[in-house]
Parts: sequence; structure tokens; C-alpha cells
Amino acid sequence: MKWSRLLSPKRERTGRKHKEKNRTDLRTSFEKDYHRIIGSASFRRLQDKTQVFPLDQSDFVRTRLTHSLEVSSFAKSLGQNIGEYILAYGKDPEFTPQMKEDICNILLCAGLIHDIGNPPFGHFGETTIREWFEEHLDHIFFQGKPLSEVLTPRMKADLYYFEGNAQAFRLVTKLHYLVDETGMNLTYALLNTIIKYPVDSLHVDPSAGVIEKKKLGYYLADEELFQKISRETGAEDHRHPLTFMLEAADDIAYRTADIEDAFVKGFLPFSALERELRQVDTGENFQAYACLADLYQGAVERGEEEPEAYAVKNWIVRAQSFLIACATEGFTENYEMIMYGKYHKDLFAGTKAEELMEMLGHIAETYVFMTDEIYKMEVAESRILSFLMEKFVAAAVRVGDPEQKMDSIDRRMLAFVSDNYKKAYVRQSEGKDMVEKLYLRILLVTDYICGMTDSYAKRLYQELTARV
Repeated sequence: MKWSRLLSPKRERTGRKHKEKNRTDLRTSFEKDYHRIIGSASFRRLQDKTQVFPLDQSDFVRTRLTHSLEVSSFAKSLGQNIGEYILAYGKDPEFTPQMKEDICNILLCAGLIHDIGNPPFGHFGETTIREWFEEHLDHIFFQGKPLSEVLTPRMKADLYYFEGNAQAFRLVTKLHYLVDETGMNLTYALLNTIIKYPVDSLHVDPSAGVIEKKKLGYYLADEELFQKISRETGAEDHRHPLTFMLEAADDIAYRTADIEDAFVKGFLPFSALERELRQVDTGENFQAYACLADLYQGAVERGEEEPEAYAVKNWIVRAQSFLIACATEGFTENYEMIMYGKYHKDLFAGTKAEELMEMLGHIAETYVFMTDEIYKMEVAESRILSFLMEKFVAAAVRVGDPEQKMDSIDRRMLAFVSDNYKKAYVRQSEGKDMVEKLYLRILLVTDYICGMTDSYAKRLYQELTARV
């Protein structure tokens, strides 16, 4: 892979009028991407979507919006480090300082939109939707046959492996109506960067130990565009190199943020964090437990009002700096393998940060995700999403089935769906056969539900079930 192609500024929509209009605009294509994103309604909705704690009233605990801003910042830092490495060590004679700047701007944007396709209620929302399809496709009928027999294997696999990352690609390329059907009309380099898993649903294999096959990367409905973009950038069926940096930034952000949020919410006692960190060997440059202990002791000596909180928050900052350094090392040490598409691990593998990242994940799982409070929230969220899936999918199936009569409820459910999403369905379904149209109508439902904020999903459920 070559940086000259990987950093492609090409967009789906270009034209003479568009070019003439922007002759005096000194921004690069990737800087323009940034302004398109932050001005979008889809990006603003992230302020009311769950990171860990759904519908939380605290002004401290993170939302998808604050998480995305943090990922954006960390990703840009990684881009700066790695871009400078390529320049300093002459890894690519064609690589220029402008390319380094472009990498930073692409990663800045990618961090902002990497979670833009996630449904309400965080990753549990994704799980709920996947499980709903697994449970119901055998029991919903179209022309007298269950959907599990009507849909093709690829279509069914798309639903069974429903994924927020694939939904993000779909949203910014087709569903976000800015000027026309090209969505936000972002650059190919940026679009390729946010595709974490360049694999279709029939080739997902979480057990293979190959990171790019871990989850679904794009739906059948969006495959043609994916292939067009990946051919243009030269990434083909490999991960775009910037994707490794984006994923590392995401991992750093949520692993450290989960610890801080859990401590603030009272899920994680200071003593428990101390106990867990004692078991981690991170080397001499950053001794995880010793750093936390030193920060606490210093806070006590200075008479800080809340020495434990002071120590945790400052430890998080130092841990993030250490993790950014290790991710930089992970990329630079495996530079050739990554550029040849032969590196299949994350950037922390084999570094001093690997053990710490695993420990942080273990702490979050033990002290937050497996608690009764979170379980109760997730049960309630599952009920909300399952109800909405049931009502909307039933209406979407019946509307195209001549053997089933739509009732007044079906018509009203479809009336709720965004006009922009309906227009996207009409465009995509032109010339398609009955089964393909059925598949696209089911995607229309997940498109609409994924576009909901946590509050809207809860409010719509309450209104439709006459609950207060």
C-alpha cells in the first residue's frame, strides 16, 4: 500500500460547479470533512447516546459525544507521532510533511464519526438487535414463508452480525442527507479509515485470531461502494493503515474512561484499583501501581480535599500518555507488515501496554458491566429496543407482501420513519427484486432505530405503550 493512494481526497460527488465554488477555499479536503461532520445532526445526536451509563443525569459521566472527542484527540496524537517517524526515518521517500498533516486531519475526523452508527444504549443495543434477529427471523412470514427461508444467506448474516461500525459507514455515505444521496460526501481516505473490519458477513470469523475478520465491516447493500473506495485507496481487502491508529485511540479512550467513570460513580473503590494494578508489569517507563500510589501520597501531603479522586484522575492522564507511546511503538515496529496488509493484531500486542490494557478491560467488566445496576438498565433497554424492532419490522415486512394486509398500526409505524431514510430506501431499491427490497426495508428499520438517541427511544416506547 502506498500513502499517495491511501490518502485519497476523492469523493463520490464532484463536479465543475463544486470545484469553481471552492477555488478561494484554502482548506484541504480533509479539513472540509471536519466541518461537514461537526455541523451534522447525526454528530450532535451523540450527546444523547450511551457510552457506559445509560440516561445518566450526571454532567461528568461520558456520552458517545465526549468519547468521540477523546478518540479524535488521541487519534490525531498517534498520527503526529507516526507521521514524524515516517519522515524522520525515511520509511517512504514519497512521504511528505503535507501527508503527515493529512493523516492527522483524517484521524481527527475518523475519531468523531467512528461510533456515529451505534444504536441507542451503547454496545448492549447492538447485542439486543442481533439477538432479536436470531430469535425472530424464523417466526416472521413473507408470502407464506419465514424470513429465514426468504432472505439469502448473505442477507441473513448481515442481520445476525449487525454491527455499529458497518452502520456508521452506511450512515455517512447514504443516510445523512446533506445535498443528495451521497450522504456527507466524505473523502475516500476517511471512509476507508472508519471501516475497521474489511470483511462481509459471510466471512466474519471471531475465532480466527485475525483482527480484520472479528466483526462485520459492511452490509451487502453497501458492498459496491466499499469495493469502489478500497480499490481507489489501494487497501483492497486489507485494513487501511490509519484504521490501526483509530482503533488504538478508541481502545485507549474507552479503557481509561471506563475506569474514571466507574470510580466517580462509586462502582470501583480506590482500594480495588490499587489491588488490581499491583498485578500488572508495565516496565520501568510507567509503573502502573507505583504511579497511582505516588500520586495519592502526594495529594495527601499537599492536603488535597479528595486525594483518591485526585490520584485516579491524574493517573488516567499518565496512563493515556503511556498507552499512546506504546501504540506508536506498535505501529512503527510493524510498519512494513502493516503496509503490506500482513499485520493481524492490534497495536498493543507485544508492547508493555498489552498487559495493562487487558487489566483495564478486566476491571471494567468486573466492577461495572457485571453489576446488578447495569444489568437492570440493560434489561430495561432490551425491552425498549425489542418492542421497537417488533413493531417496525412487522410493518416493513407487510408493506411489501401482497398476501398480508397492513393494519392501521403498521401504517402509523411507518409514518414515524424519517423521510430522509425513506428516500434512501427508494433510491437503493430501484430495479431490485422483491427479496432485495424486503432486505432493504428491514435495513430501513435498523437505520431508523440506530438514528435514535437514548431519550427518544425511551420516550417513543413510553408513548407507544401508554407508559408514563
